[in-house]
Amino acid sequence: MNSLVVAASPAAIPVHCVTKTGLRALLADLAPEARRFAEAQGFAAQPGQHILLPDATGAVAAVLLGVEGIEARRRDPFAPGRLSASLPAGDYVLTGETGDPELAALGWLLQAYRFDRYRKPAPAGARLVLPDGIDGTDLARIAGSVALARDLVNTPANDMGPAEIEGAIRALADESGAVVTAIVGDDLLVRNFPMVHAVGRASPRAPRLIDLVWGDPAHPKVTLVGKGVAFDTGGLDLKPSAGMLLMKKDMGGAAAAIAAARMIMLARLPVRLRLLVPAVENAVSGSSFRPGDILPSRKGLSVEIGNTDAEGRLILADALALADEEAPELLIDFATLTGAARTALGPELPPFYTHDEGLAAEIARLGQAVNDPVWRMPLWPPYERMLDSRIADLNHVSGGSFAGSVTAALFLNRFVEKTESYAHFDIYAWTPSAKPGRPEGGECQAARLTYALVRQLHPPG
Repeated sequence: MNSLVVAASPAAIPVHCVTKTGLRALLADLAPEARRFAEAQGFAAQPGQHILLPDATGAVAAVLLGVEGIEARRRDPFAPGRLSASLPAGDYVLTGETGDPELAALGWLLQAYRFDRYRKPAPAGARLVLPDGIDGTDLARIAGSVALARDLVNTPANDMGPAEIEGAIRALADESGAVVTAIVGDDLLVRNFPMVHAVGRASPRAPRLIDLVWGDPAHPKVTLVGKGVAFDTGGLDLKPSAGMLLMKKDMGGAAAAIAAARMIMLARLPVRLRLLVPAVENAVSGSSFRPGDILPSRKGLSVEIGNTDAEGRLILADALALADEEAPELLIDFATLTGAARTALGPELPPFYTHDEGLAAEIARLGQAVNDPVWRMPLWPPYERMLDSRIADLNHVSGGSFAGSVTAALFLNRFVEKTESYAHFDIYAWTPSAKPGRPEGGECQAARLTYALVRQLHPPG
């Protein structure tokens, strides 16, 4: 179990979650001196507002936290856990208007995350008494996997290149009992992954395709694919400096896929899991691929390069083609793919694409249920003509400013033919401003809902 949750504690300090409408009743139940203290502090149960109530010795006796009403559409289920990184060390128990107790507890753990690789570690945080009926082991598994993904995204590219991404996957294999192979450098050409090689060949850090396999081969096949661009300069279509500033997060799709794989494996779900991560650095040198180049692909389609800054879909296409060859029961890819997705839906709501109506409904429902929200966007067939090329089977970008996320998804879809249940997540992998359970920095999007989906389809024995 996570060190920030405890099964029971007789000395736990209550954290009273209260709405504006419930404040009067709560104050009436407090001791007179506590009520006067809260009133003197101006506590009005504004969402996010909190105060510490002292006892006669000056120690913390209780905490009041203002929250939105459960019926409020904008209420964040993680909101009751927002205090875990700011309360004094000790044991606490959530009471009152907590909402979903499991999500409140998960929010507590996710809020406590701190990236401390390059600075002094934070002191031990406040511990939460686990709500009744909550599986603390599963909660810790989820929170630990999210923390791993955040660490990977937050680590700068000088310490997180293709080899280090492979190292993280090999460490996961050691933890879970999986088997990992990697195809590196020019071997990518020998093994027919030409687009992974083309994107990564300009960097002195060799590109690779990392392949993790876990579970009983007789079990249903579930395959996760993650975009692992360790850093994206844009290639010869060079990004401006402002656009390059956060490009350490361009391997956020790989981080999300790694996190989802970890949850599935440590929960021992009865599936044959495969994790595929094409890992490259999109650098600039004399060997860079160029706008106008025609690249072969594993699928056999020739691809005209319209812009070298749209490299992620190229490496994903080769990996998806490999995944599709064994027609898994479920195939999901995660990628920080397009700025168009952020323009359409912002940083908090990744779009997803699938032709499978049943899968789409479950993804949307589970995203809402576990507070890992996503929004379905259409694989609109008429837009496929935007990818037409006069000299190749297709162009990898539309060449225009419209429907950038949709056309990227349509491009990837051309490389998946045998698999019926396939979904693509166009994630951002970053929280630009802190929210409950989501500190500013690297974020793990769509992994928790994927775990919930696989667990629903194949519950543990």
